[in-house]
Amino acid sequence: MNSLHTASAVSVRRTSARRILAASAAGNLLEWFDFAIYGFFAVTIGELYFPSHSPTGSLMAALAVFGVAFVVRPAGGFVLGRFADRAGRKPALALSVLLMGGSTTLIAFVPTYGVIGVLAPIAIVLLRCLQGFSAGGEYASAATYLIEYAPRARRGLWSSVISATAALGVLLAGLTALAISAWLPDDQASAWGWRLPFLLAAPLSILGLYMRLKLEDTPVYRELEQRQQVAKDPVRRLGRHGMARIALVFACTAMAGLGFYYLAVYVVTHLTTVVGWGKTDALLLTVAGLVLYSLLCPLAGMVGDRIGRRRTVVAGGMGLGVIAVPCFLLIGTGDVGLSLVGLTLFAAFEALVNVMLGVLLVELFPPHTRVSGGAIGFNLAQAVIGGPGPLIAAALATGTGIAFAPAFYIAGVALIASVTLLRYLPETLGADLSERGEPADGPTATTQAAAG
Repeated sequence: MNSLHTASAVSVRRTSARRILAASAAGNLLEWFDFAIYGFFAVTIGELYFPSHSPTGSLMAALAVFGVAFVVRPAGGFVLGRFADRAGRKPALALSVLLMGGSTTLIAFVPTYGVIGVLAPIAIVLLRCLQGFSAGGEYASAATYLIEYAPRARRGLWSSVISATAALGVLLAGLTALAISAWLPDDQASAWGWRLPFLLAAPLSILGLYMRLKLEDTPVYRELEQRQQVAKDPVRRLGRHGMARIALVFACTAMAGLGFYYLAVYVVTHLTTVVGWGKTDALLLTVAGLVLYSLLCPLAGMVGDRIGRRRTVVAGGMGLGVIAVPCFLLIGTGDVGLSLVGLTLFAAFEALVNVMLGVLLVELFPPHTRVSGGAIGFNLAQAVIGGPGPLIAAALATGTGIAFAPAFYIAGVALIASVTLLRYLPETLGADLSERGEPADGPTATTQAAAG
């Protein structure tokens, strides 16, 4: 009887784990599809909403708006991260996908500059800001939700779901853009076809919201509630110890975020504007690179579970710093095979860094300030380093006339961040996620409510 009960319990746990992984993966994929689709239509959006005397000027304006969304991300991380620590991981994830889906859908309805003049780019900027606000709470909340459920020995592997589905969301956006390019003539794609994937965000986001609302909150958060230890002001309770951990997350995100946006957003622009490829061929190669990256993410997670977070993330960062220039030289040849080799090398080291980032966001902080601390460090780095990355890369290639000049930026960031993490990052492999960490410096939200 006991053996039957044990087998039943194991089966329930496995079913629950599959459901949690599937819902987390689907929600994160849909969120990143919404956020990334803008990047694949940056050239078209630049022409329609940011008219200029030169195509390069329009493209630079469109990429600048891509970066503007990252400026707003710290505010989103602050508000939604605080919300996740106070109200729970599940409500924060539901709110994030709702905001992202709504703002993405509305972009499809914005008239062009030729119709409403300056109001058109203003509307695009405001909606991109709302996307950025939503994305500011997504990554840290999603990583925390998944890792707080993960088996201790497989947190790296589970974290790979967040990294891989982010890439798959961008991949889906890329395939959608590719389908529109193949299905419609250029004039129709520019006139109305580009709006279709933004409209697709509405049903996809409703699906993501439904899946997230069906989940329970994490055992770690429910334990905080039961013990009346939910923080009233998690940001204030981070303290000096928390600020040091935020700096470590900033360093890791600087190279992981920049590398990801090079791979997911800038490569297609580089291939079309610098190397001289057609849009369809550039999208196909970018899609291939993202598929390879997604397949490498679970391997990176297993490496981190085997040898530790610190060794893995430092090895990945150092690798990015060393191979960035050779990778761009390979991509710049214009040869499909050599370009794919360059993307594969880049994706391999980026996977090591990115997957470990998801685990470190969680393991570095105590549960009552976890999402706030991770979201602040993550989004500050994305605003300062990652978000402007495609714009800086394009400016380097255009301003210097050197095709591989964008590699200097990612190489410098990766090497500086790696040295910093080598010096200061503690090993967190096997950390107890229920430990409260530093002493609290104020009443919790739950105890204050009870006292009232």
